[in-house]
Amino acid sequence: MSDTIYQAAALILPLIVAIVFHEVAHGWVANALGDPTAKERRRLSLNPFRHVDPIGTVVLPGLLALVKAPVFGWAKPVPVIKQRLRNPRFGMMAVAAAGPGSNLLLAAIGAVVLGLLVRGVGDAQPAEPLRFIALNLGNFLTINIFLALFNLLPIPPFDGSHIVEGLLPPRAAATYDKLRPLGFPLVFVLLIGLPYLIPGFDLVSRIVLPPVQWLGNHYYALAQAVAGQ
Repeated sequence: MSDTIYQAAALILPLIVAIVFHEVAHGWVANALGDPTAKERRRLSLNPFRHVDPIGTVVLPGLLALVKAPVFGWAKPVPVIKQRLRNPRFGMMAVAAAGPGSNLLLAAIGAVVLGLLVRGVGDAQPAEPLRFIALNLGNFLTINIFLALFNLLPIPPFDGSHIVEGLLPPRAAATYDKLRPLGFPLVFVLLIGLPYLIPGFDLVSRIVLPPVQWLGNHYYALAQAVAGQ
């Protein structure tokens, strides 16, 4: 197996699991808070085929990685109808936070499993299957942390925009909501256009990656503690 295929194989499963749980978490919380839309449309499922978007989840991230641009993408959004929530203002904030929250929880679980794997192997030389599992777990940690923090950016249509909107006074929230139709074009301009036109303007490297690395260090510290190191 070539190194490229090996590395890709160790990314695909962690990425799919992270995305699926992220989307389903939105639906679970929406259902608990009064909006059963996702349940009615059979989106409260861990079946990845119900959530993966061929373009946003596979093609676009792959192309961005190929040209060494900031990598981002999307899954099929879990449907949430704000008006069906018992408390729409709070409900949308909670639903939005559920996605990143699920990723941070998954990262913690991944750190514990990685620590248990290292503890089980001890000082012995791990076999190739165990090295592949460890690589998957390491990627699982990084992907979940990145997905959580990236989605907390206060840019429509990311989850962070719903949280900011819920915190704003009603009139300011209504104005902010008008940015939503411009969300995807704005994301492309900020993440691809401006870095291309202005070398050094990299929102991901400057804003997202530092807290991802800081938080990742703490998760790896948890893995080391579980491993007894």
